[in-house]
Amino acid sequence: MHVNSLLPEQRQQLATWLAYLREMGGMDFYRAAHEDYQASAQQEVTNSPASAEIAGSPSPADTIRPAPPEPPVSMTPKSAVLAPPAAIDYSSAAIPADQRIAALQAIQSEIGDCTRCPLAFEGRNKIVFGDGDPNAELLFVGEGPGADEDMQGLPFVGRGGHLLNNMIAAMGLRREQVYIANIVKCRPPKNRVPEPVEALTCSPFLFQQIGVVRPKLIVALGATAATYLTGSKAALSVLRGKIHDCMGTKLVVTYHPAYLLRDPRQKAEAWKDLQLAMRFLHLSPARPSQH
Repeated sequence: MHVNSLLPEQRQQLATWLAYLREMGGMDFYRAAHEDYQASAQQEVTNSPASAEIAGSPSPADTIRPAPPEPPVSMTPKSAVLAPPAAIDYSSAAIPADQRIAALQAIQSEIGDCTRCPLAFEGRNKIVFGDGDPNAELLFVGEGPGADEDMQGLPFVGRGGHLLNNMIAAMGLRREQVYIANIVKCRPPKNRVPEPVEALTCSPFLFQQIGVVRPKLIVALGATAATYLTGSKAALSVLRGKIHDCMGTKLVVTYHPAYLLRDPRQKAEAWKDLQLAMRFLHLSPARPSQH
């Protein structure tokens, strides 16, 4: 059956099914061989005696008119395969504590003045590598730098960073006791969500950082961090409230501080997530300041 003989809704169903097969790793389908076969078969029919008799006295009713050309069935491009990052081999020896700063500096040197993805050419000022204790038990991962971070070269130093500092303090810790990084290290224009090609190009450096720090727990701040750390496109409502496996360690998902600034009503929900992290790490909440 030729695609031109299908009804519009059937062609759309076919396009959807083929797109699904491509997403699942199936090979593309090509029409060239099929069309060559059709042309060869048509030539044999044309050259046969029966065909000559028919061609000698065609009637208007029997004349086969070619179908008008139709636009090709649109195919969505095969998207990048989303998978969780590889697990750290915790059975192997960790980098000694006094060598981790140098190990992180080596990763930063490898990044260099990075031009590996489009973000390098879209107005960034500084590459925001990471910040904090290289021996931290708790590691926070956000989406990407904002305007303040882009200017200072440090993660979470703007309004969202001030809120994250308060969240860390509420857990009974100081910012200097945790490690903080992002999925992408360059600011996306207008703080948009990083494109998959950008996140998939940059996140391996984050995974190297995690491999050096070897935290006991990672907190994914927002949907982008959760997606690329878990390999799942599930909504935050599905991922929150439980402890996930991630790179051989554990992970908790909560809201991004920037989202909490836009919707302060969700701060109570974020506190529940942080309490889950605190129970896992056996942390006690900070006591209210005495005045």
